[in-house]
Amino acid sequence: MDRRDFLSTTTTASLLGSAALWIDPARGELPSALQDSSPVPKKKRRVAAIGVGWYGKCDLLRLMQVEPVDVVALCDVDSQMLANAAELITKRGKLEKPPALYSDYRKLLAEAKPDIVLIATPDHWHALTMIAAVEAGADVYVQKPTSVDVAESQAMLAAARKHGRVVQVGTQRRSTPHIAEAKQKFIDTGMLGKIGLVEVYCYYHMRAKENPPITEPPENLDYEMWAGPAPKRPYSALIHPRRWRAFTEYGNGIMGDMCIHMLDTARFMLGLGWPQAVSSVGGIYVDRQSQANIPDTQTATFDFGDLDVVWQHRSYGSTPDPKYPWGVTIYGDKGTLKVSVMSYDFIPQGRGEAVHKDVTYELEEYPEDKTEKDLEKHVAPAIRAHMRNFLKAIDERSKPIADIEEGHISTVSCLLANLSLELGRTLRWDAVNGLVIDDAEANSRLARPYRAPWVHPGVKLS
Repeated sequence: MDRRDFLSTTTTASLLGSAALWIDPARGELPSALQDSSPVPKKKRRVAAIGVGWYGKCDLLRLMQVEPVDVVALCDVDSQMLANAAELITKRGKLEKPPALYSDYRKLLAEAKPDIVLIATPDHWHALTMIAAVEAGADVYVQKPTSVDVAESQAMLAAARKHGRVVQVGTQRRSTPHIAEAKQKFIDTGMLGKIGLVEVYCYYHMRAKENPPITEPPENLDYEMWAGPAPKRPYSALIHPRRWRAFTEYGNGIMGDMCIHMLDTARFMLGLGWPQAVSSVGGIYVDRQSQANIPDTQTATFDFGDLDVVWQHRSYGSTPDPKYPWGVTIYGDKGTLKVSVMSYDFIPQGRGEAVHKDVTYELEEYPEDKTEKDLEKHVAPAIRAHMRNFLKAIDERSKPIADIEEGHISTVSCLLANLSLELGRTLRWDAVNGLVIDDAEANSRLARPYRAPWVHPGVKLS
């Protein structure tokens, strides 16, 4: 039961208790005066957002679509981005007063005291902001991946549990309507038979290829704070906005951006936990001219015991199936299931009918989606469903569908793949102790150094 239903039910019960003798036994009706009584109004949740660029605004606007929240504060280190977001959010939400604006998340948490915090910073800022938010008593929606190193993610999970906060990770494939339907229709019913292999992949040409000049950061950007605990590279236009994923200093490459989504999808659909071992190969094989230092080619194998999940990405060439340039293919002895953000296809082995389903759009229910700048219209329904699930978990004080632990497993699995590539060997994982088995060098790299004066949360909690 969510909070709205609870308030309505308890209000009615109170009225029944005080006026039970007034009910007409023949008709079972309350007097009209009680029938017309309004339920106690629900107090709006106080919401703040840290990181209000592309996806920060996208997440916040979807939350505002599913519940009338009180947006009390926004935070960003780009003053122009912050002002633009405040104008948009105030207008779309028809707010009585604009949200308070901050450039430092610590000050926001101390002064605004939000109930909910949405985090959509670059990846290297996820851990510190999420941990600070739960320490301040907020429930959190944090974008994926959880972190840029293993120890950060471990500290995030520990903090969420220590402070009893609900934390939803933005792996919204778990809330994508047609993907959930495919799971129910073809996986849960056993229509694929015995499953032995899953392929996850991305063939988008998404790796930056430019070499913009090194310049001073724009005046509207506090680059010192933007870099924060991460190495501070010489500034170029690839750093900000939105293209920082070109650098390992600020993200986990295509592995941490795209594989985490599809690996998490496979884990969700098949009920998988931790891989027993992870191996990966790859590198920069084609584009060696650009500033980007992330692999343009990578293959990884996640060993789940009697099932392998194999990832492949390359940012050049063609896709094997034009309908599925980014997706999951699940192979069973009775059929094959292909799933992406745009559709699913079930292909039976032998007899049976093939089944195709396209993504669900909600453009008529939410007409503002039609004109929202940069919105991935096919993803909006999934984010809304993810937000509803998040709010329900808050009301029930339960784990959401993409609980921090699920995001932690999918993130760390991808981080281990990157570490395997760097070290050139398979890594066997001890999920209980959170360590690589019999590999001191690998374990020494589970936490990367922080730039002063920032302190690594794994060090803080040890």
